[in-house]
Amino acid sequence: MTPEIEFRCTETRDLERLRQLYVDAFPDEDLFPLVSNLLGGAAPVTSLLAVSGGTPAGHVIFTRCTVEPGDNGVALLGPLCVTPGLQRSGIGSALVRSGFDQLKAAVGCVFVLGDPNYYARFGFKPDHLVETPCPIPAEWKDAWQSVRLDDGSTTLTGRLIVPDAWNDPSLWSD
Repeated sequence: MTPEIEFRCTETRDLERLRQLYVDAFPDEDLFPLVSNLLGGAAPVTSLLAVSGGTPAGHVIFTRCTVEPGDNGVALLGPLCVTPGLQRSGIGSALVRSGFDQLKAAVGCVFVLGDPNYYARFGFKPDHLVETPCPIPAEWKDAWQSVRLDDGSTTLTGRLIVPDAWNDPSLWSD
């Protein structure tokens, strides 16, 4: 049985507790510096936390970005994590959907670099019209995806311009 989960916006006091969540969820990757930089940076982010019994159970960040030559109504999803013992319980999906609900008024499109099989459930499809901020391996081309939160009446083309925290090439390759 899945414990009761509270979903809320991340607060400054959550930062240290997020460190352990990311270590547990990604033992082979150090994503916490990215999370810390995004939460402490100037770029607008939507940061959502799932809490179970007072302990962080999941987290997601949506970073506001721009598609050059000038569409600023876009966001980049990531990282998304759920503590290993609660994965496949719907927490990650609930975080993503809650983020979409919060972003709809200001964001027309969300991008992600992730597993197409997972992100397809939210409507993401491979996007070959908007370039990633840094090169990605050729075998990951279908992992670069987008989903429209608006009516999709405008076609986005160009390059995704991200805050400095996202301009580390190691975040875009293996």
